[in-house]
Amino acid sequence: MDARLPAHLEVSGLIRAVEAAGGFGVVLQKGEKDAGVILILTTHCGKNTRLWERMPSLDGSRAFVCARDQSDGKKEEFDEYLSRRRRSDPDSWLIELDIENAERFVAGVPR
Repeated sequence: MDARLPAHLEVSGLIRAVEAAGGFGVVLQKGEKDAGVILILTTHCGKNTRLWERMPSLDGSRAFVCARDQSDGKKEEFDEYLSRRRRSDPDSWLIELDIENAERFVAGVPR
C-alpha cells in the first residue's frame, strides 16, 4: 500500500492551510486525482514568485525544492519553463499560494 496522500487531498490541505493563515490559494491546473505531480507557485503580493517541485533525494524521500526563481528581468524564461513543464505532464497539478513566507507551507508538506 502506498503511504502517499492522494494528490487532491494534499492540494486541498495546502490551500486550506494558507487561507486559514490569511493568504490566498488557488488551483491553476487540476491534475490526476490520486497520483498527479504537484507543482507549487509561491508568491507574496505578486512578487518573489518561485516554482517548487518534488525531487528525489539520496535517502529515498521526495522533498519539495525550489526549481525556479522568477527574477524581474527573467519573467519570460520563468513563464516559458512553466509552460513547458505543464505541457510535459498534463496530469500534474499547478497551484498558487500567495502569502508571506510561503515556504513554510511547502516545507510542511508530507513527503
